[in-house]
Amino acid sequence: MSDDSQQPIVVKKIKKGGAGGHGGAWKIAYADFVTAMMAFFLLMWLLGSTTSGDLKGIADHFQTPLMIAMFGGSGAGDASSIIPGGGEDLTRSHGQVKKGAAEADKKSLSLQALKAEFEKMEKMKLEGLKADIELLIESNPTLKQFKNQLLLDVTSEGLRIQIVDEQNRPMFDLASSELKPYTKLILREIGPVLNRVENRVSLSGHTDATPYAGGDKGFGNWELSTNRANASRREMIIGGLDDRKVMRVVGFASTVLFNKEQPTNAINRRISIVVMNKRTEEAILNDGKEGPVAQVSDTQQLNAPMLGSAASGQAPSTVIPPAAPR
Repeated sequence: MSDDSQQPIVVKKIKKGGAGGHGGAWKIAYADFVTAMMAFFLLMWLLGSTTSGDLKGIADHFQTPLMIAMFGGSGAGDASSIIPGGGEDLTRSHGQVKKGAAEADKKSLSLQALKAEFEKMEKMKLEGLKADIELLIESNPTLKQFKNQLLLDVTSEGLRIQIVDEQNRPMFDLASSELKPYTKLILREIGPVLNRVENRVSLSGHTDATPYAGGDKGFGNWELSTNRANASRREMIIGGLDDRKVMRVVGFASTVLFNKEQPTNAINRRISIVVMNKRTEEAILNDGKEGPVAQVSDTQQLNAPMLGSAASGQAPSTVIPPAAPR
């Protein structure tokens, strides 16, 4: 046997390395991507199918989880969330304070504060208008001679301007609604000044207690006072008052006397012009549902300040007459 037959047979195996890109790592990354996309679409679906109240509850839960854990409810903004008001069982309604009720009370207090602030600002605005009219009277030589017949004050109804009779200087012809020339001048000068504010205007006519003697049987002080108020309205509009600002024209006859002690005194014959505040205007629009605010200025006769010396007669008293007809 030869030597070649004695040599061993060697088999070589070649190991292939590299090709890392063909491994399984990409599968893990792809799985993460698919999971993230599924979570994203699931989140979008939940957001689209959840009510706004539930969404707020979820948001509140993540913002204040401790509050939710302590007070319960689906969210801090949920009305079923109970604020402890005493007692051990916080699930009971009796003896507890509902958060919704507490928030309603807070909102009500806030609205009241805003309303009070608005009324304060409105009163300041009417005080400013009063000062403007006083300045107009003082600076106008023609009006200045009638300043004793002009009474200005701010009441709970608004700015009240009263033009009263004097014994020797009446505003109207006797038993008539015909205005004297100087009364027309006063009304025409005052009218345009009232356009400086957006508040609406009410006019009322008043007579003294002397019975009406002339004319038809059915015509009396009620009709006379109403006609005088309406005649005053016309003159103010001629002078430049925006006719859309006039909201009410009414006659009171002698039911609201300026001087109760002297019912036939000339000062009881007057025209009252009121630049109304919003509360009075709303009371009239609601037909008095807010209370008898609309009658305050005429039914509670205050001692209005005179621009000049005191008018003749005693200081007016508080009078509560029967309700005047509309």
